[in-house]
Amino acid sequence: MTECNCSICRRYGVLWAYYEPAQVRIEGGATEVYMWDDRSIGFHRCAACGCVTHWSAVDPGRNRMGVNARLMDLEVVAAARLRRLDGAVSERHVD
Repeated sequence: MTECNCSICRRYGVLWAYYEPAQVRIEGGATEVYMWDDRSIGFHRCAACGCVTHWSAVDPGRNRMGVNARLMDLEVVAAARLRRLDGAVSERHVD
C-alpha cells in the first residue's frame, strides 16, 4: 500500500492498494469520476456517500488501478506493507 502526500491524495485521505483491473470487483452503486492533473487517471467516488473508492487509468492499455485501502477491513491494512511516496515534491518513495 502507498500513502502519498500529493495534494489530492492528502485531501482524500487515501491509502492506495494496487491491482490489475481484472482482479477487482467494485460493488455497490454508481460512482462519480474526477479527472485531475494530466487527466491520465480518474478518481472514483461513491455517488451516494462520497467516499473515494478507487482510481482507474484512462488508457485501457495500462493494466493497473488503485483501490482505497481505507475502505478495507483493518486486519487487511495491518497485514500489508506500507510505503510512503513523496508525491508532492520528488515523486520518490521516502522509506
